[in-house]
Amino acid sequence: MKTVEYWLARFVLATLSSTSLTTANTLARFYVRLLDLALPRLRRTALKNLEMAGFAGRERITTGVFDSIARLVVSFARFPRITRDNVHELIRYEGLENFQQAHSLGKGVLVATGHFGNWELSAFAHAYLTASMHIVVRPIDNARIDALVEHRRELSGNRAIAKKDAARGILRALAAGDAVGVLIDQNTTPDQGVFIDFFGVKACAGSAFVKLAQHSGAAVVPGYALWSDKEERYVLHFEPAVEITGDVLEDTQRVHARLEAAIRKHPEQWLWIHRRWKTRPPGERPIY
Repeated sequence: MKTVEYWLARFVLATLSSTSLTTANTLARFYVRLLDLALPRLRRTALKNLEMAGFAGRERITTGVFDSIARLVVSFARFPRITRDNVHELIRYEGLENFQQAHSLGKGVLVATGHFGNWELSAFAHAYLTASMHIVVRPIDNARIDALVEHRRELSGNRAIAKKDAARGILRALAAGDAVGVLIDQNTTPDQGVFIDFFGVKACAGSAFVKLAQHSGAAVVPGYALWSDKEERYVLHFEPAVEITGDVLEDTQRVHARLEAAIRKHPEQWLWIHRRWKTRPPGERPIY
Protein backbone atom coordinates (compact mmCIF):
# COMPACT_ATOMS: atom_id res chain seq x y z
CA MET A 1 0.00 0.00 0.00
CA LYS A 2 2.80 2.43 0.85
CA THR A 3 4.41 1.76 -2.53
CA VAL A 4 1.12 2.61 -4.24
CA GLU A 5 0.86 5.82 -2.17
CA TYR A 6 4.38 6.80 -3.15
CA TRP A 7 3.87 6.35 -6.87
CA LEU A 8 0.51 8.10 -6.70
CA ALA A 9 2.25 11.06 -5.04
CA ARG A 10 4.94 11.01 -7.73
CA PHE A 11 2.26 10.93 -10.44
CA VAL A 12 0.38 13.89 -8.99
CA LEU A 13 3.54 15.97 -8.60
CA ALA A 14 4.72 15.08 -12.11
CA THR A 15 1.44 16.05 -13.76
CA LEU A 16 1.32 19.35 -11.87
CA SER A 17 4.94 20.27 -12.58
CA SER A 18 5.24 19.28 -16.24
CA THR A 19 2.11 20.99 -17.57
CA SER A 20 1.22 24.64 -18.07
CA LEU A 21 0.14 26.54 -14.98
CA THR A 22 -3.44 26.75 -16.26
CA THR A 23 -3.58 23.00 -16.81
CA ALA A 24 -1.88 22.32 -13.46
CA ASN A 25 -4.46 24.42 -11.61
CA THR A 26 -7.31 22.59 -13.36
CA LEU A 27 -5.79 19.20 -12.57
CA ALA A 28 -5.17 20.13 -8.93
CA ARG A 29 -8.78 21.19 -8.44
CA PHE A 30 -9.83 17.86 -9.98
CA TYR A 31 -7.52 15.87 -7.68
CA VAL A 32 -8.72 17.73 -4.62
CA ARG A 33 -12.34 17.24 -5.67
CA LEU A 34 -11.67 13.50 -5.79
CA LEU A 35 -10.22 13.75 -2.28
CA ASP A 36 -13.35 15.56 -1.13
CA LEU A 37 -15.57 12.82 -2.58
CA ALA A 38 -13.40 9.91 -1.39
CA LEU A 39 -13.13 11.20 2.20
CA PRO A 40 -16.49 12.84 3.02
CA ARG A 41 -15.50 13.06 6.69
CA LEU A 42 -13.16 15.93 5.79
CA ARG A 43 -16.03 18.13 4.62
CA ARG A 44 -18.18 17.03 7.57
CA THR A 45 -15.39 18.02 9.95
CA ALA A 46 -15.00 21.41 8.28
CA LEU A 47 -18.73 22.11 8.42
CA LYS A 48 -18.85 21.13 12.10
CA ASN A 49 -15.87 23.33 12.93
CA LEU A 50 -17.31 26.31 11.04
CA GLU A 51 -20.66 25.87 12.78
CA MET A 52 -18.99 25.88 16.21
CA ALA A 53 -16.99 28.96 15.24
CA GLY A 54 -20.19 30.77 14.21
CA PHE A 55 -19.54 31.21 10.48
CA ALA A 56 -22.27 31.61 7.88
CA GLY A 57 -21.76 30.35 4.33
CA ARG A 58 -20.14 27.17 5.59
CA GLU A 59 -20.43 25.15 2.37
CA ARG A 60 -18.89 27.99 0.39
CA ILE A 61 -16.02 28.37 2.86
CA THR A 62 -15.37 24.62 2.88
CA THR A 63 -15.20 24.52 -0.91
CA GLY A 64 -12.77 27.43 -0.66
CA VAL A 65 -10.61 25.37 1.70
CA PHE A 66 -10.27 22.64 -0.92
CA ASP A 67 -9.47 25.26 -3.58
CA SER A 68 -6.77 26.63 -1.27
CA ILE A 69 -5.29 23.14 -0.89
CA ALA A 70 -5.24 22.79 -4.68
CA ARG A 71 -3.23 26.00 -5.05
CA LEU A 72 -0.79 24.82 -2.37
CA VAL A 73 -0.23 21.47 -4.10
CA VAL A 74 0.43 23.16 -7.44
CA SER A 75 3.08 25.46 -5.99
CA PHE A 76 4.67 22.59 -4.05
CA ALA A 77 4.87 20.46 -7.20
CA ARG A 78 6.62 23.31 -8.98
CA PHE A 79 9.21 24.04 -6.26
CA PRO A 80 12.07 22.76 -8.49
CA ARG A 81 11.14 25.46 -11.03
CA ILE A 82 11.21 28.32 -8.52
CA THR A 83 14.39 30.41 -8.35
CA ARG A 84 15.55 33.69 -6.86
CA ASP A 85 14.79 35.28 -10.22
CA ASN A 86 11.16 34.20 -10.58
CA VAL A 87 9.97 33.80 -6.99
CA HIS A 88 8.56 37.35 -7.05
CA GLU A 89 6.02 36.20 -9.61
CA LEU A 90 4.50 33.90 -6.98
CA ILE A 91 4.70 35.90 -3.77
CA ARG A 92 5.53 39.28 -2.25
CA TYR A 93 5.98 40.61 1.27
CA GLU A 94 3.79 42.73 3.47
CA GLY A 95 5.24 43.75 6.84
CA LEU A 96 8.74 42.44 6.22
CA GLU A 97 10.00 45.17 8.52
CA ASN A 98 8.34 43.35 11.43
CA PHE A 99 10.45 40.28 10.75
CA GLN A 100 13.61 42.30 10.17
CA GLN A 101 13.19 44.25 13.40
CA ALA A 102 12.70 41.02 15.37
CA HIS A 103 15.68 39.41 13.68
CA SER A 104 17.92 42.40 14.42
CA LEU A 105 17.59 41.71 18.16
CA GLY A 106 19.98 38.79 17.67
CA LYS A 107 18.14 36.14 19.65
CA GLY A 108 16.47 34.41 16.75
CA VAL A 109 12.88 34.56 15.56
CA LEU A 110 10.07 32.09 16.13
CA VAL A 111 7.65 32.48 13.23
CA ALA A 112 4.21 31.48 14.47
CA THR A 113 2.27 30.13 11.52
CA GLY A 114 -0.36 27.53 10.80
CA HIS A 115 -2.06 25.44 8.14
CA PHE A 116 -3.26 28.69 6.66
CA GLY A 117 -2.83 29.95 3.11
CA ASN A 118 0.30 28.39 1.64
CA TRP A 119 2.48 27.40 4.58
CA GLU A 120 4.80 25.42 2.31
CA LEU A 121 5.51 28.27 -0.10
CA SER A 122 5.91 30.88 2.66
CA ALA A 123 9.01 29.25 4.14
CA PHE A 124 10.35 28.10 0.76
CA ALA A 125 10.10 31.57 -0.76
CA HIS A 126 11.42 33.36 2.33
CA ALA A 127 14.73 31.53 1.86
CA TYR A 128 15.09 33.07 -1.60
CA LEU A 129 13.64 36.47 -0.78
CA THR A 130 15.50 37.12 2.49
CA ALA A 131 17.36 34.24 4.17
CA SER A 132 17.01 30.53 4.79
CA MET A 133 15.25 29.35 7.93
CA HIS A 134 14.51 26.21 9.89
CA ILE A 135 11.09 24.57 9.68
CA VAL A 136 9.64 22.16 12.21
CA VAL A 137 8.04 19.20 10.45
CA ARG A 138 6.21 16.06 11.46
CA PRO A 139 7.61 13.15 9.42
CA ILE A 140 5.08 11.57 7.07
CA ASP A 141 4.26 7.95 7.94
CA ASN A 142 5.26 6.80 4.45
CA ALA A 143 9.06 7.08 4.55
CA ARG A 144 9.48 7.36 0.76
CA ILE A 145 6.94 10.17 0.51
CA ASP A 146 8.53 11.84 3.52
CA ALA A 147 11.94 11.82 1.81
CA LEU A 148 10.39 13.21 -1.38
CA VAL A 149 8.63 16.03 0.48
CA GLU A 150 11.63 16.90 2.65
CA HIS A 151 13.91 17.10 -0.39
CA ARG A 152 11.62 19.64 -2.05
CA ARG A 153 11.20 21.67 1.12
CA GLU A 154 14.97 22.12 1.38
CA LEU A 155 15.62 23.04 -2.26
CA SER A 156 15.72 26.77 -1.46
CA GLY A 157 18.16 26.30 1.43
CA ASN A 158 15.85 25.74 4.38
CA ARG A 159 16.58 23.05 6.96
CA ALA A 160 14.00 20.75 8.49
CA ILE A 161 13.79 20.01 12.21
CA ALA A 162 11.97 16.77 13.05
CA LYS A 163 9.13 17.35 15.48
CA LYS A 164 10.23 14.49 17.76
CA ASP A 165 13.51 16.30 18.45
CA ALA A 166 12.16 19.81 17.94
CA ALA A 167 13.07 21.50 21.24
CA ARG A 168 16.79 20.83 20.95
CA GLY A 169 16.94 21.73 17.27
CA ILE A 170 14.92 24.92 17.73
CA LEU A 171 17.08 26.14 20.61
CA ARG A 172 20.25 25.51 18.59
CA ALA A 173 18.86 27.48 15.66
CA LEU A 174 17.71 30.37 17.85
CA ALA A 175 21.07 30.50 19.65
CA ALA A 176 22.63 31.02 16.21
CA GLY A 177 20.25 33.91 15.58
CA ASP A 178 18.24 32.04 12.95
CA ALA A 179 14.52 31.99 12.25
CA VAL A 180 12.37 28.93 12.91
CA GLY A 181 8.90 28.41 11.47
CA VAL A 182 6.45 26.45 13.61
CA LEU A 183 2.89 25.34 12.81
CA ILE A 184 1.03 26.13 16.02
CA ASP A 185 -2.57 25.34 15.06
CA GLN A 186 -2.88 21.57 15.53
CA ASN A 187 -4.77 19.74 18.24
CA THR A 188 -2.65 18.33 21.05
CA THR A 189 -3.10 16.40 24.29
CA PRO A 190 -3.45 17.93 27.78
CA ASP A 191 0.00 16.73 28.86
CA GLN A 192 1.54 18.76 26.03
CA GLY A 193 -0.61 21.85 26.09
CA VAL A 194 -3.08 24.18 27.74
CA PHE A 195 -6.72 24.96 27.03
CA ILE A 196 -7.28 28.30 25.34
CA ASP A 197 -10.26 30.03 23.75
CA PHE A 198 -10.14 29.58 19.98
CA PHE A 199 -13.14 30.87 18.03
CA GLY A 200 -15.11 30.85 21.27
CA VAL A 201 -14.50 27.14 21.92
CA LYS A 202 -11.94 25.63 24.28
CA ALA A 203 -9.03 24.15 22.31
CA CYS A 204 -5.94 22.35 23.56
CA ALA A 205 -2.90 24.19 22.19
CA GLY A 206 0.73 23.14 22.49
CA SER A 207 2.58 25.10 25.18
CA ALA A 208 6.13 24.22 24.09
CA PHE A 209 6.17 27.08 21.58
CA VAL A 210 5.86 29.89 24.12
CA LYS A 211 8.10 28.04 26.60
CA LEU A 212 10.84 28.00 23.98
CA ALA A 213 10.30 31.70 23.37
CA GLN A 214 10.52 32.40 27.10
CA HIS A 215 13.64 30.27 27.51
CA SER A 216 15.52 31.64 24.49
CA GLY A 217 14.38 35.24 24.48
CA ALA A 218 13.53 34.88 20.77
CA ALA A 219 10.97 37.21 19.25
CA VAL A 220 7.63 35.68 18.21
CA VAL A 221 6.38 36.96 14.87
CA PRO A 222 3.18 35.67 13.23
CA GLY A 223 3.58 35.04 9.50
CA TYR A 224 1.21 33.73 6.82
CA ALA A 225 1.28 33.51 3.01
CA LEU A 226 -2.26 34.32 1.84
CA TRP A 227 -3.65 34.12 -1.67
CA SER A 228 -4.70 37.39 -3.33
CA ASP A 229 -7.28 36.97 -6.09
CA LYS A 230 -6.58 40.54 -7.21
CA GLU A 231 -2.83 39.98 -7.65
CA GLU A 232 -3.08 36.27 -8.55
CA ARG A 233 -0.17 35.52 -6.25
CA TYR A 234 0.48 35.11 -2.52
CA VAL A 235 1.24 37.85 -0.03
CA LEU A 236 3.53 36.85 2.84
CA HIS A 237 2.30 38.85 5.83
CA PHE A 238 4.55 39.36 8.83
CA GLU A 239 2.76 40.89 11.82
CA PRO A 240 4.32 42.86 14.68
CA ALA A 241 5.96 40.66 17.32
CA VAL A 242 3.75 39.15 20.01
CA GLU A 243 4.59 40.14 23.59
CA ILE A 244 5.82 37.17 25.64
CA THR A 245 5.28 37.69 29.37
CA GLY A 246 6.37 34.37 30.86
CA ASP A 247 2.82 33.26 31.68
CA VAL A 248 2.36 30.09 29.60
CA LEU A 249 -1.44 30.23 29.37
CA GLU A 250 -1.58 33.96 28.73
CA ASP A 251 1.16 33.86 26.11
CA THR A 252 -0.36 30.85 24.30
CA GLN A 253 -3.73 32.58 24.24
CA ARG A 254 -2.18 35.79 22.90
CA VAL A 255 -0.38 34.02 20.03
CA HIS A 256 -3.52 32.11 19.03
CA ALA A 257 -5.65 35.25 19.23
CA ARG A 258 -3.46 36.69 16.46
CA LEU A 259 -3.96 33.54 14.38
CA GLU A 260 -7.72 33.61 14.93
CA ALA A 261 -7.95 37.26 13.88
CA ALA A 262 -6.10 36.50 10.64
CA ILE A 263 -8.26 33.44 9.90
CA ARG A 264 -11.45 35.47 10.42
CA LYS A 265 -10.35 37.72 7.55
CA HIS A 266 -9.63 34.77 5.24
CA PRO A 267 -11.58 31.75 6.58
CA GLU A 268 -11.49 29.87 3.28
CA GLN A 269 -7.70 29.61 3.51
CA TRP A 270 -7.47 27.80 6.87
CA LEU A 271 -7.52 24.00 7.16
CA TRP A 272 -10.94 23.59 8.76
CA ILE A 273 -10.91 19.89 7.74
CA HIS A 274 -8.56 19.20 10.69
CA ARG A 275 -10.24 18.02 13.92
CA ARG A 276 -8.80 20.98 15.78
CA TRP A 277 -11.09 20.68 18.81
CA LYS A 278 -10.73 16.91 19.31
CA THR A 279 -9.18 17.14 22.80
CA ARG A 280 -11.79 18.31 25.28
CA PRO A 281 -11.48 19.64 28.83
CA PRO A 282 -12.19 17.06 31.54
CA GLY A 283 -15.88 16.16 31.69
CA GLU A 284 -16.78 17.47 28.23
CA ARG A 285 -18.25 15.15 25.61
CA PRO A 286 -16.41 14.52 22.32
CA ILE A 287 -17.22 16.95 19.52
CA TYR A 288 -16.48 14.67 16.58
